[in-house]
Amino acid sequence: MTQETGELDSLVRKRIRALRVAQGWSLEELATRARVSQSTLSRIENGQRRLALDQLVTLARALDTSLDQLVETATDDVISNPTIDAQRGMMRWPIKAEPGLTVVRQRMTNPVPDNPARMRAHPGREWLVVISGTATLLLGNRRFRIETNQAAEFPTMLPHAIGAEGGPCEIVGIFDRDARRGHHRGEDAGEVGRAKS
Repeated sequence: MTQETGELDSLVRKRIRALRVAQGWSLEELATRARVSQSTLSRIENGQRRLALDQLVTLARALDTSLDQLVETATDDVISNPTIDAQRGMMRWPIKAEPGLTVVRQRMTNPVPDNPARMRAHPGREWLVVISGTATLLLGNRRFRIETNQAAEFPTMLPHAIGAEGGPCEIVGIFDRDARRGHHRGEDAGEVGRAKS
């Protein structure tokens, strides 16, 4: 057995146990769900029994996961660096496991616009959290004050705008592909709430 195979074997065993524990299941409960004996499951988790493909398929199903996820190996690209847009005070990170999602960190200094015509609407969803300061979110006909450590989530088909309230604020947002495209178009048109360097 190569070192790589041994590491995968160990990882799969740890993953089975971790998934079982995360569900709050005893060995007996998972063994019953997977239709294997409790002693077999214990030996699988402890490395005293060889991993068989048919048992892995059964265990994956019982743990509500896929065989691919159960045997997935760790990748070397765990750490990623942001793309920095200094002009807009923004950093972006793609989420590798979900290619349509992007994480954005932005410093805002401009207040939310007074003119409703400056609000944007586009397909997608946004989630954001204020990490410092206070932000104001205009969403349709409503106005929300979002303070440090508070989050907001909304469909972006509602006309919306966000800005700083009472001084600079920083947000971290998660945008799906449509929301990201809508913001790129809005930025090109001079979208409000944009940070100043």
